[in-house]
Amino acid sequence: MSDREATEGRPAVDVEVDADAAGPAAFMQALEVPRNAKWGGVVGVALTVVVFVLFVVLPGTLRSPLWYVGLAFVFALSTAGLVAFLLTLARAIRLSRQL
Repeated sequence: MSDREATEGRPAVDVEVDADAAGPAAFMQALEVPRNAKWGGVVGVALTVVVFVLFVVLPGTLRSPLWYVGLAFVFALSTAGLVAFLLTLARAIRLSRQL
């Protein structure tokens, strides 16, 4: 247990950054942006599939499914971006509490 853990009563957040990374690259690595983007993509696609099945496939539709596929694409990207942003924000808050 480190001194910081003992004094504050909560564990320290580990930050792993490549030695050759500098500037924005090191910042993105510390915030784990690539990992958050992957999780955002998974959640966005999964939620879009559920919504598409529940609101388009099961009830049926009279309009062209192409419109709904386009809407699903926009919904998946929006959801993925929101989830990635929220995960990155949570990581930034955890790191800022260590300062």
